[in-house]
Amino acid sequence: MYTFIVNPNARSGLGHKVWKDIERSLKESGADYQAYLTRYQRHATSIARELTCHRRPCTLIVLGGDGTVNEVMNGITDLSQVTFGYIPIGSSNDFARGLGLSTDPLTALGHILAPSKYTYINVGAMSYQGKRRRFAVSTGIGFDAGVCHQVVVSRLKVLLNKIGLGKLSYVGVALSLMMSLKPGKMTVTLDDSRKMEFESVYFAVAMNTRYEGGGFKFCPDADPSDGLLDVIVIANMSKLKALALLPTAFKGCHVRFKGIHIFTCRKADIVSRTPLPVHTDGEPIFLQRHICASLEPQKMKLILS
Repeated sequence: MYTFIVNPNARSGLGHKVWKDIERSLKESGADYQAYLTRYQRHATSIARELTCHRRPCTLIVLGGDGTVNEVMNGITDLSQVTFGYIPIGSSNDFARGLGLSTDPLTALGHILAPSKYTYINVGAMSYQGKRRRFAVSTGIGFDAGVCHQVVVSRLKVLLNKIGLGKLSYVGVALSLMMSLKPGKMTVTLDDSRKMEFESVYFAVAMNTRYEGGGFKFCPDADPSDGLLDVIVIANMSKLKALALLPTAFKGCHVRFKGIHIFTCRKADIVSRTPLPVHTDGEPIFLQRHICASLEPQKMKLILS
């Protein structure tokens, strides 16, 4: 039995159209399936929790964007009991990009119905003020989270989605936000042992995959199956240099420049002097001073192709 969790509003309503095409193919193939369509924010979390509360093996297929993936992962009761499939139709699709998944819906469906390759991926966990949220792609504090916050409320994303250029909304918002940003001091402690102080930090991100923000290859060596997080800290550079380096991050070329700090760890504790925006997989969290990123002890089985 394939269980689909569908976000019909993904990519400004494209999800509804794509689901009709997917359901037509499912019926033609004779596949045994059931589908749940989300109706409100974090509905996918409630659906996933209800579907997995029995802690028995199941196959969950998500149709939506990175935000829908995030919601579903936050509802799964036992990660080790789930086989996860994904049909990406979001604006950024960083989860699919980082894992090399097909972004063509019918091709992705074909891989799910007749899989030839699986992998086991890490799932991140971010804690703050006694709360905990999982992430598939990344969690960050500072500039990158500020971009995510503004994109959520921006009409630019809706307009660009209509012409298939939704990921450019992140670039547009980033350029605008950079001009008003005031870098501040952060303390980053890795694996409870390596403590580092940074002045004038733009942002700090713990990444499970290589990409975030619509294709920025911030941590080129990040591997979602290696049992490690890759952490990037951008600090001590002028705004002009930061703006100039931003486009180079699409290819991962930014890592060669001074002010780009990348580390690997199993746990990253990040403290900011002032409250800053925070996100998990682009989903905003209210301003925080302190976050801790780590990995769940269980891996999750993912259909690759």
